[in-house]
Amino acid sequence: QVQLVESGGGLVQPGGSLRFSCSASGFAFSSYAMRWYRQAPGEERNLVAGITPSGRGTNWADFVKGRFTISRDNAKNTVYLQMHSLKPEDTAVYYCNTWMGTTNYWGQGTQVTVSS
Repeated sequence: QVQLVESGGGLVQPGGSLRFSCSASGFAFSSYAMRWYRQAPGEERNLVAGITPSGRGTNWADFVKGRFTISRDNAKNTVYLQMHSLKPEDTAVYYCNTWMGTTNYWGQGTQVTVSS
């Protein structure tokens, strides 16, 4: 079955950087777009970034443009989110996502806390 497993979260100071990985299995990874979402306490889950199956196309939420980079390695069935210039408002649980038809698949999430 489809499995998405995130790793790489943690505590970081404002202005710092983090890199997430999402390892995928159970489907033809190179054929599907991937997304990162985040959800802060008491808030809705919001799209952060997306990447096309080939990796040549990306899209971004306005709040992360210029600070985050999404990439993928189809040989490793892995999608990445590199985050720079982190702010306290980036504190959230970050989720890896893909979808097939009307079904969304989610990882378990990884916590990012930006605090001094």
